[in-house]
Amino acid sequence: MKTDHRSPVHLAFLGLLCLATACAPAEKDQTLLIEVKNDLGFARNEVVGLDVQDLKTVLNGTSEGHIRIKRNDDQGYLRTQWIDYDQDGTNDELLFQAEVAANGSSEYTILIDSTKAAPESDVVAYSRLVPERTDDYTWENDKVAFRTYGPTGEREALAGVPGSTLSSGIDLWLKRTDKSIINKWYKAHETQPGYYHTDHGEGYDPYHVGASRGTGGIGIWENDSLLVSNNFTASRTLAAGPLRTVFELDYAPWSEYGVRETKRITLDLGSNFSKFDISLSSDRQVPNYTVGITLHNNEGEVAINKEEGWFRHWETIDGAKVGEGVVIDPKTVTDAIAYKSEVPDQSNLLIVTEPQGTLSYYAGFAWEKSGQVASVEDWETLLSQQAQIMSSPLSVTIKASK
Repeated sequence: MKTDHRSPVHLAFLGLLCLATACAPAEKDQTLLIEVKNDLGFARNEVVGLDVQDLKTVLNGTSEGHIRIKRNDDQGYLRTQWIDYDQDGTNDELLFQAEVAANGSSEYTILIDSTKAAPESDVVAYSRLVPERTDDYTWENDKVAFRTYGPTGEREALAGVPGSTLSSGIDLWLKRTDKSIINKWYKAHETQPGYYHTDHGEGYDPYHVGASRGTGGIGIWENDSLLVSNNFTASRTLAAGPLRTVFELDYAPWSEYGVRETKRITLDLGSNFSKFDISLSSDRQVPNYTVGITLHNNEGEVAINKEEGWFRHWETIDGAKVGEGVVIDPKTVTDAIAYKSEVPDQSNLLIVTEPQGTLSYYAGFAWEKSGQVASVEDWETLLSQQAQIMSSPLSVTIKASK
């Protein structure tokens, strides 16, 4: 019998070496080839998703955290995000950002690599509840930021607390940086109240919502009046980011119709538009559901394009132009009017839709100082493109595996 004269320390070292090398997860040869196709006449850079069931052959028992995606004409890996929409503890989709030429296609490879980390960036889509500021819910990406108001804000508003807001309208934060600003601006607000109402070089919040619809709030249009809910009562963050942020907001029953409402709001990196999917039911049949954009003091310009399904406002705020808009399936729209009132916050561009169980649309904006638009024509181009994107999403096809 041969005796091993190596020391216990040496043997322990060899054991650790085994754990770090031979015992480490190895790369797998299995890959998937993916084609992303764009049928529209302009280039697109959008977040797309792959169903987890379509990735089983690649995963094959391997950790989801080791999956990587790369464009076939580039050796670098892309950022990815797993997402669990129904919050059952099992991921539903793998997201990545696809770049595709006009009327073209791009190919991507999906593989397993446990040796190289996926890239990270501080350019993100992000959202969270903000309890330190009377429970706003705030969301953003590299182009835009929004917020709306929660139950503490409602209680304070009803009690007459200065600075509180009673509204289910959607507020806009004007950004001119692609970096995340939510946490930074709220933290500064704690020591310098109203910090985010002044532009310190990254943008600011000069947008007034009040009892209006802001950009994308809803109501029921009846007898020249808009019936609306109060602040949201509960929120759930389904995905904080970094490529897609998704959350839900519940509202107490509102109006004489007893409307029950849950908003699911999605914002992707690279988009000027939040997607609203609103689940609605009522005790009585409602005449309509109406999406609104505030007209503030009726000094801006309105355009209604029923054929394409986009509706816009173009106004001046502090000397710079801002375009706000809603994009919706035109088949659901029954009327659209610019309703002007002398009552504060009651002037809105109203998009009246047929009553339905789920109301879906996009709402967003662009600010001249962000460099994204320089004219109202630029804003209308973005709206028209969003309408086309809505009706013709990027198609993702698994071409082959090897």
